[in-house]
Amino acid sequence: MEPTVVSTSTLAPDEFDRNVPRICGVCGDKATGFHFNAMTCEGCKGFFSCTITKDNRRHCQACRLKRCVDIGMMKEFILTDEEVQRKKDLIQRRKEEEAQREAEREARRPRLTDEQSQVIATLVEAHHKTYDDSYSDFCRFRPPVREGPVTRSASRAASLHSLSDASSDSFSHSPESVDTKMNLNNLLMMYQEQGSSPDSSEEEGSSFSMLPHLADLVSYSIQKVIGFAKMIPGFRELTAEDQIALLKSSAIEVIMLRSNQSFNLEDMSWSCGAPDFKYQISDVTKAGHTLELLEPLVKFQVGLKKLNLHEAEHVLLMAICLLSPDRPGVQDHARIEALQDRISETLQAYIQLHHPGGRLLYAKMIQKLADLRSLNEEHSKQYRSLSFQPEHSMQLTPLVLEVFGSEVS
Repeated sequence: MEPTVVSTSTLAPDEFDRNVPRICGVCGDKATGFHFNAMTCEGCKGFFSCTITKDNRRHCQACRLKRCVDIGMMKEFILTDEEVQRKKDLIQRRKEEEAQREAEREARRPRLTDEQSQVIATLVEAHHKTYDDSYSDFCRFRPPVREGPVTRSASRAASLHSLSDASSDSFSHSPESVDTKMNLNNLLMMYQEQGSSPDSSEEEGSSFSMLPHLADLVSYSIQKVIGFAKMIPGFRELTAEDQIALLKSSAIEVIMLRSNQSFNLEDMSWSCGAPDFKYQISDVTKAGHTLELLEPLVKFQVGLKKLNLHEAEHVLLMAICLLSPDRPGVQDHARIEALQDRISETLQAYIQLHHPGGRLLYAKMIQKLADLRSLNEEHSKQYRSLSFQPEHSMQLTPLVLEVFGSEVS
C-alpha cells in the first residue's frame, strides 16, 4: 500500500498577495495553492499523487508512462515491425546453428560399434560362465591345511599379514606420514640381512601343507581360463598349436587377473566364500612360494584393484592378455595380433565412452600386463624349483604339470 498523500495549500499572509492571481506551474490553470512543494491546480495535484492499479491504469496514461520510465523502460528499445521480424529471424537462426553444433558434437562423441558391443557382451558372458563368485566348487578340492611347522617364509608372510592394517594406508592416498606406517618394502627389508638357518631347507621342504589344496585351486582355475579362452571371438579359429601356446604362456597371468575379483584391500587377502577359503599371504608360502613372488603379486593386486575397473574393462584386459602374439611357440603372429588389436580398440572405445576424463586409464591397464610378465617369470622360476622335488611334484595335478611343467619352445 502506498503512503497517504497529504497536501497543504494554506500559505502565510506575508508570502502571497491574495489579490494576485495564482497560476498552476504545470498546466497554467488557476492554482489552488502549494502542493508537494509547487504551486499547482487540483488536477495536477491529483495527477502527481495518482496510485496506479489494474483498475485505473487506463485512466491516467501519464502516470502509467512515468511508472514505465521509472522502472527502466526506454523508448529506444521500441522496435519497428521490420526490426521485430529481423529479431525473430535472428533467434530462429541461432536455434538452428545450436542444433547443428549439437549434432556435430553428437557425431564426434565416442561410441561403440555394434561389433564392439557384441564383443563386450560375449566376453562378459564368457566370464560369468567361467567364474563362480559363490566359490561353491572349492569344497571339492583337497582341504586346506594351515597347521604344521612355522617356516621362515611363512613367519615373514604372517608378519606381513599382521601388519596389513597398519600398512594398508601405504597403498592408499592417505595424507598420514609414511614414517608412522610400515609398508611392504620396509617389511621386506627387515629380512634382507637375515641368514638361513642350517636346517632351513629341510624345514621349508617339509611344511608345504597348503600345496595340495592350492594345486587343486590352480588346476581348477586353469580349466576356467581354458573355457574363457574358447569363447573369445576368433580364438577357436586359431590352430590347435597356437591355442595351446597361448594358454600355456598366459594361464598364470589370467589367473592372477581373475583373482583380483576376490582380492580384499583391507587385509591383503583373497576371500573366496567360506572362512576356510580366505587365503592370506602366509597360506601361499605354505604351498612353496616365496615373497620374491608374493610381494610384487600383492602390489599388483592392490594397484589393479585401485583402478576400479568396470566388469567390461576387466574381461577385455583378460582377453588382451591371453591374445598376446609374442608368446613363446606362437606361429601365426599376424592373426593373433589382429585379434588382440580388435580387443584393444574395443577397450579404448569403451574407456573413452565411460571415462571421459580417464585418458591415462588405458595406459595404466597395459602397464599391468607388463607387470604380469614379470610375475609370470618369477612364478615359473619358483615352480621349476618346486617341481624338481618329487615329494612336492606328486602333489600337483596332471593339468598343472602339463601347463606349467614343460616350457613351450
